[in-house]
Amino acid sequence: MKVKKLLFGLAAVILLLSAAPQTSSAQWSLGASYEIRNEDPKNGFGVRIERDILQRLPIVDLGLRGHFSYFNDDNEFSMDNTNFSSEITNYDFGLAAVGGVSVGLVAPYVGLGLGSETTDLSVREEDLPGEGSESNLYWNGFIGAKLSPLPAIKPFVEYRVKSSEEFSDLNRDAIDTSTGRFIIGVSLAF
Repeated sequence: MKVKKLLFGLAAVILLLSAAPQTSSAQWSLGASYEIRNEDPKNGFGVRIERDILQRLPIVDLGLRGHFSYFNDDNEFSMDNTNFSSEITNYDFGLAAVGGVSVGLVAPYVGLGLGSETTDLSVREEDLPGEGSESNLYWNGFIGAKLSPLPAIKPFVEYRVKSSEEFSDLNRDAIDTSTGRFIIGVSLAF
């Protein structure tokens, strides 16, 4: 009889705790961005998808991110008194680990990851038609911040640095000569 009362009491407590309101947070985030960098082509667009992991930590946010960026530019150049027209297309994609903190409306974050970049060059000239493509792997590091004026919509600003050097060979000079990009965008959390 005592066992039945104990089990009934335990079941009642579990039901009451499960009926209490709980806070929920988004696990996925999908973002779009405008990107500016210091190499040709200089302006482009990007998309990213992010998944939060280890959500039980109180203030710390940990996640994984996949990103894709696209840059395209038409260039005019001259060589030996002949004008040429070319199209440069650059796209890259990668995967990174992201860590940050949530402090009120602002959530600063940092991340580190690996990626692949492909650059395609197409010369549109009858006398000298040509195409070329180059791909390479790179590491990237980034720092940024998200704002949370609304729970689902989060504008962000980020600065990402990438380098093709091996991670073990990095030194101050390699970091100073690496290419960086300024990214501004908005993400939708769901």
